[in-house]
Amino acid sequence: MKNKKKVSAPLLCSVFLFSVALFLWVFGVYVVGSVGQNYMVEWQFFSLCGSDWSLPVVVDYISVVFSCFVCLISGSVSLFSVSYMEGEMFMRRFMLLIMAFVGSMNLLIFIPSLVTILLGWDGLGIVSFALVIYYQNKKSLAAGMLTVLANRIGDALLILSICFLVNWGEWRIGYGMTGSFSVLICFLVVIGAMTKSAQIPFSAWLPAAMAAPTPVSALVHSSTLVTAGVYLVIRFYSTLIEAQEVLWFLSKMGALTLLMAGLSACFEVDLKKIIALSTLSQLGLMMFTVGIGFPLIAVFHLFTHALFKALLFLCAGSIIHSTMDTQDGRILGGLSYLLPFSSGCLVLSSAALCGMPFLSGFYSKDLILEGAFSGFSGSLEVLVMLMGAGLSLVYSLRIMLVGVFGQNYGSSLLGYMVESGYVVSSICVLSIGAVMGGWLLQSVWVGVNGSSLVGVFGKVVISVVTFVGLSYGFISGILTETISKKFFSSLSWFLSSMWFMNLASGSFLAGVGLKLGKMMHLHLDLGWMEILGGQGMFKALSDGVSLSYFVQKGSLLVHTRIFLILLILFLVSSVMMY
Repeated sequence: MKNKKKVSAPLLCSVFLFSVALFLWVFGVYVVGSVGQNYMVEWQFFSLCGSDWSLPVVVDYISVVFSCFVCLISGSVSLFSVSYMEGEMFMRRFMLLIMAFVGSMNLLIFIPSLVTILLGWDGLGIVSFALVIYYQNKKSLAAGMLTVLANRIGDALLILSICFLVNWGEWRIGYGMTGSFSVLICFLVVIGAMTKSAQIPFSAWLPAAMAAPTPVSALVHSSTLVTAGVYLVIRFYSTLIEAQEVLWFLSKMGALTLLMAGLSACFEVDLKKIIALSTLSQLGLMMFTVGIGFPLIAVFHLFTHALFKALLFLCAGSIIHSTMDTQDGRILGGLSYLLPFSSGCLVLSSAALCGMPFLSGFYSKDLILEGAFSGFSGSLEVLVMLMGAGLSLVYSLRIMLVGVFGQNYGSSLLGYMVESGYVVSSICVLSIGAVMGGWLLQSVWVGVNGSSLVGVFGKVVISVVTFVGLSYGFISGILTETISKKFFSSLSWFLSSMWFMNLASGSFLAGVGLKLGKMMHLHLDLGWMEILGGQGMFKALSDGVSLSYFVQKGSLLVHTRIFLILLILFLVSSVMMY
């Protein structure tokens, strides 16, 4: 009975979430889409000093489709968790955390008021912290602390922006309002969003958060939580367009994050961390797209990316679970014969990540590359973006070589298990989305069918970036021992450590700070400060007390000595006076 109860909680949650996703898709296509209008319902709570605090609920294509995808991915993850976490004692607690996460995400999606967004934003931070530290070992606790501290910076910046927005008398966003402190408010909102979306210099927490269970990584750290920052920037875009300096800054940071994460993913060996760094790279691409002035294409890429990245994580989770918790890429390999279904879906999602034509990733990625060519970006910025987009092929091929093809250095076949029906069904749902998601969205949502006028040279460059990365990937895979090691030996540490981002984020406290603290303790607390401080004062006082005690002993010899000393002092002072 207990086991049935454990299974029933995630099954009920997944059925509920799938039905909500189906209702939202039908509602979005036939109500919002057919009429072609956006709706806003608003309740006013109170008005004070010219500032209204209201609860607006916005119903448009972006919010409905995003909520539909969140519920679809959450339902698939709940179904996947039945098999993946079957031995878990506190399954109900895990499902409650996931449902709290979905509730916080929907609060963030549907309510375009910065005060109420803060509630969903904080809810996401707290629930993600609880999910990252779920296994409660040393690694997951350290990762959870890094996650929550990075997210608290974003919370503090959002609270500051709310304080400055009182000057506008309005907390709702998406109206294209502007006023006093507009550049400062835009910077606060954008940097707050960058903490949640793990842009440079807040990138270290996202790969560290892979200490969470794999279903959590699939839900939280691939498709929903990390895209909350991008979603906030897109909702705030009508105000950001008044502050071009902020958009300039955002596009530069996005391009750098894209390049940094792509290079790091080419050197990583942990399967889950490679996928996490590919997520970071795609988030940088979305931020870059918003920065160069194409927010709608960034939303489109956000939706298609959510589908194939959640599928990629679930396939990786199925492989890790079936190989007795092995996720080191140096051991895995040759799984195409042992786990054909998971391996096939892993190849499918990697191909969608590359931008393979007519899979869901192709539609949005091609639009972004065209937009970068037709926009007003600098040539160096476009070059960095093209390099980052080209690297997506390299790390996608690396995921396939690590997980599916290549030589297996693992244990005997006794350590392998077969995927359960729950895992297969959850992967099937997302694989349909990864194949047809982009085409379906373009067919029902006219706004993302934009085309940019790009010349023949631009299209040739886009094709080269999309396909030439494969040849580089094969070359680096085949000639790893000879060319790559010589070429990258000096750069490998710099590139694999995310441009020292981990050192910059955690080591001020965990590494350098603790070492300096130990040195100060040994050399100052137990050294000079001890001699000149507490112990020295104690010794001086004890010597003084012992001298006073010695003087007051009442001995004739002591009194004679004191009399002689005072007499000598009196004579010396009188001689000096005359």
